[in-house]
Order: sequence, then structure tokens, then C-alpha cells
Amino acid sequence: MRITKYGHACVRLEKGSRALVIDPGLMTPEPEALERAEAVLITHEHFDHFDADRLREHPDLPVYTCPGVARQLADLGERVRVVENGDVLDVAGFRVRVVGEKHHVSHPDVPPVDNVGFLVDGEVFHPGDALTVVEAPTLLAPGQAPWMTVPDLIRYLRAVRPRRAYAIHDGLLNQWGLKVLDGVLDSEGERLGAEFRRLPVGGSAEV
Repeated sequence: MRITKYGHACVRLEKGSRALVIDPGLMTPEPEALERAEAVLITHEHFDHFDADRLREHPDLPVYTCPGVARQLADLGERVRVVENGDVLDVAGFRVRVVGEKHHVSHPDVPPVDNVGFLVDGEVFHPGDALTVVEAPTLLAPGQAPWMTVPDLIRYLRAVRPRRAYAIHDGLLNQWGLKVLDGVLDSEGERLGAEFRRLPVGGSAEV
């Protein structure tokens, strides 16, 4: 499987000639992210992960997502399939297990929105904006967020203990913030004897 990161928190997963895309939000400007994709998975409704207008521009592309996003795409009818924790799907030649229910707490006065993570082929886990612990050889870890600290990231990496962690969700960082993130990943990867690194925009990894 080939993983390619686009924009902020979007990844394209390819296996042979088939591809699916997770979270092409407003912070994913690259048109190639969706080229020849067979399906889109959306973890939750925040703009950095979800762009309703862009999905409407691809009328043949099925969307698998949480209830909160599906309500905003009601006009797309049967193109949208609601998925929930525990569901197992066959999508675009991939086996996808849905894990998780809610976004990480981001404001003391606002209940968390729906958030589902996707474990693809038992190999690659995209948690969306949650720190859901699941057994996965490859973790697409949130690198930075207003709702997350460096200690949160470290605890998450240690809880999952993946063989590989590729940081995404880094679009709010400047060059100095990215340098800090890279240092954290290097240190934790060395500590756990694993491959931990950040995927830059357009960067790929093979698993």
C-alpha cells in the first residue's frame, strides 16, 4: 500500500490501480488528491477535514462518514453512507474497519462532534481528530492541533506503539513548529525502536 499525504490531514491510499482518499478538507488544495479515487472517507465535520462543495463536484464518488457529516450531505442521497464504530466495509478493494465515535475534547463548553477513525487493511489507521488507541502497524498521527499538546502526542504514540508513525495534521505549524514536531518524532521513534517521521505535502510511504 502506498500512502501519500496532501494538504493538512488528507491521505491518499493506493493499492495497485485502486485508490481511496481520507479527509480532503478545505486545507487540501491539491486537485490530484482525488484523481481516479474510487471512494472518500471523512472522519468528521471540521473544515480542515471536510469540504462539502468539493465532494459535490465529484458526483460519482461515494462518501463514507460519521452521522454529523452525513447530515450536511443529505442532498447527495445514497452516495453517502453513514458508518459507526465497529462497522467493517469493503471499499475500493480495501477492507476498512471503523473505530471511534467522538472528536477529542477541544472546548470546555462545546460537546465533541462525531469522529470516526478508519483502520485500512488492518495496517494503516487514520484517527481523525481523536487519540483512539487501536492495534495498528502504521499510525497516521495528528502532529499538531489546538486540542493537543506534545505530551498528548507522546502518550498516544506510546499507547499505540506502532511499527511506523507518519505525522499528518500539521498545516497550522510554521517552520519552527515543524522543527519541534520532527524532533519529538525522532526522539520517540528512537526510544521505541520504530520509524516515526512527518509526511510532508506530496510525500509518500510504502507499507
